[in-house]
This record gives sequence, structure tokens and C-alpha cells, in this order.
Amino acid sequence: MPLVPIDQSWRCGEDALVIGLINNMPDAALKTTEWQVRDLLTRASGTRPVSLRLFSLPEVPRSEVGLTHVRQHYDDIYELWRDGVDALIVTGTEPRAAKFEDEPYWRALANLIDWAEENTVSAIWSCLASHAAAYHVDHIERRPLGHKMFGVFDCDRAIEHPLVNGLLRWKTPHSRFNAVEAEALEAAGYQILSRSPEAGVDMFIKQRQSLFVFLQGHPEYDATALFGEYRRDLRRFLNGENDCYPELARGYFSEAATDQLLNFRARATAHRDPALLEQFNAAGIGAQLTAPWRDAATHLYSNWLTYLAISRAEQPGSLGWTASRNHRRRLSPASV
Repeated sequence: MPLVPIDQSWRCGEDALVIGLINNMPDAALKTTEWQVRDLLTRASGTRPVSLRLFSLPEVPRSEVGLTHVRQHYDDIYELWRDGVDALIVTGTEPRAAKFEDEPYWRALANLIDWAEENTVSAIWSCLASHAAAYHVDHIERRPLGHKMFGVFDCDRAIEHPLVNGLLRWKTPHSRFNAVEAEALEAAGYQILSRSPEAGVDMFIKQRQSLFVFLQGHPEYDATALFGEYRRDLRRFLNGENDCYPELARGYFSEAATDQLLNFRARATAHRDPALLEQFNAAGIGAQLTAPWRDAATHLYSNWLTYLAISRAEQPGSLGWTASRNHRRRLSPASV
């Protein structure tokens, strides 16, 4: 069953799972992220009715173009406090400060984390949002890697849990400059669901009033997402915004595409010129890309949706909501 359009979110009946996407991605990735999450949930939902509502923290810096898109296509964040949802998916954004507290959106994000614990069955915190939530809840510090963890990495199931039923080893895209360490997580009572020999901790959880799911990777990415990031970083290098030429995403490009990219790198580092982008074979390389993580990502999110449905049915009086969504507790961040 396809997802219900945003403007029909409440027409799908009381049985539908209502998911709120808090999309804090930069302007250039706003629409892409919407599509990726909607596509993933559509594949994962099967015959289960699922509705997706879009929100964004107003404190996230945006251009006028980005603000216009949010105003036109997103619900006001105060509608989230008023209506509630069954679960949240919260994206990160590019880090601008060394400390979370110095990010312009930090207080708003911290309030959202507190609200999610009291008012959702579960929340997924993605990439930077996973680091922020672990820091806010348990003061777990992220560690700068000194390089970009960038590519598609093998991940192994670490323990048995309903969220990873049917998964043993799979691939997941990662794109980040920071990490949280297994030792700190386990000492604070988190369960690590999957690890990567190269990328470290992949997915971890903590059961509080809500089940918080933390993803250091990006299972929602489509086949071209990492390539889009690579091209963005390449453009920044050629424009003089960044002095470091981007590293190739590991485990992602074919041998033929890798040869083309390395040849282009030799030319670009010898003669740094934005005009070279006109000679970059983006279409040819993009046509070769695949998403070997797609089936595992679909399976993971299907498990999550099943968890939401079962939890809501078994505990209709918990977390301030009853079997009728109209009786959901309406708790604003100011009262957390």
C-alpha cells in the first residue's frame, strides 16, 4: 500500500501508523531526503497503512529557497506538539560547530529528544542526530575521526533483537566525520545491534519510555546519494571552498568508474579550475551505481514498522496515547 499523501495524513483511519519525519538536512538535500524516506517506508510497509508527515526544526539555518520549500510542503513544528505521531525519524545536518551546544538548533533539538521520549513509541535518530541524542540523553561524546567515514560497509548483527530479525550481514552507507564508541555506549546501557569491521558501531538502541534507535549510517540512501555528496565536495574543492580533494567512497564505485574518477583527480589537482566540472562524466558514472543495501534497509524498516504496530496494540494506554489517536497526550516541549 502506498503512503498516504501528506495532505491526507489523517484520512487513513485509526489503524494507520503515523510517522513524523523531522528533516533537518541542508537545503540541497531536503527534497532528496523526503523522497528517500518516503520510498523506503513505502517498500517496507507492505499492506500496512502508514502515513508520513514532514516537519523541520525552524532553528536550522536555511536559505530563502529552503525556507520557502519548508513553508510550502512541511507542517509547522507546533502541529507535532499538538497532534503527536506514533514514531519519529530525525535526520541530522552538516555540523557547523565543534560542540553541540554551539549549534544554532541545539536547544530545539534537545527539546525534541525529550518530547520524543514521552510521546512516541519509537524514534530513529540518523547520523548526526544519533550523536546528538546520545549526547543529550547520556552525555556520550562523539569522537572526531580525522577523516570522513565515507562509503558502503559490511555490517554484522551483534545481538538478536526484533529489529534485526532476518538480518545477519548486510551493507550500509556511511558518511560522517565523527563516531561514538562501543565502550561508552555499552557502559551507558545501550545495546549495539550491528557493527562494521571498518566503520565501527553501525546501529544501537536504548529502551526508555520510547525505543530510541540510533543509526550512524544511512540505510535510507538511494543509489546515487553518496555520489551526490562526492560531487558536492568536489565542487567545493574546485571552487576553493575546501583545500582537501574528496576521497572516493569505499566499496561503492565500479572499477571502471574508479579509474575515471582517479584520472579526473589527477587533472583537477594539477590544474584546479571550476570549469573542469563541465568535463566531469557525472551521467556516465551515475548510470553505473547500484544500491546493494536496499533490500536490507527495507527489511530493517519493515521490522521497525512491525514493532510499532505490535507495541501500539499491546500497550494502548502507554506513552500518553490510547487506542484512539484523538486521546493522545498533547505534551509541548515547554512542559517536558
